[in-house]
Amino acid sequence: MRGGAVLETVLGLLVLVTAGAFLIYAQGQIDDGSGSDGYTLTARFSSVGDLNRGADVRVAGVPVGTVTTVRLDQDTYFAEAVFELNGGIQIPADSTAKIATAGLIGGVFIEIEPGGDVDMLQAGEEISFTQGAVDMFDLIGQAVMNRGSSGSGGSES
Repeated sequence: MRGGAVLETVLGLLVLVTAGAFLIYAQGQIDDGSGSDGYTLTARFSSVGDLNRGADVRVAGVPVGTVTTVRLDQDTYFAEAVFELNGGIQIPADSTAKIATAGLIGGVFIEIEPGGDVDMLQAGEEISFTQGAVDMFDLIGQAVMNRGSSGSGGSES
């Protein structure tokens, strides 16, 4: 019986050490961001929903960067997202940034829709054209209210 208790204790310690190593590794990945060869851009949104530090930045659904900061601009009361793009990714100056979700219950990320401008955004510049987060509960509520009001007319013969 005593040998079984020692084995359980050793296995428990092994699980705790493995979990601790994973947490240290994950924290290092978050802190490192997208690498030292990237550059930062900024975008201002009327609403960012659940966007947080560490969220993806995507172009055509492909992750190309990471959100580094989400803060409130106290002068305009817009949410300001600062994100770092991987080196080598060029974004046209007239591109659009929007807050998107991966499905109904998926995570929130920034989707960049490239424009057609020949001039590219430089490090530290801001994407001017943005679309804030859409509240799914508001959309569902509007759909229910519109459906309820359109079906109350009775049938004509």
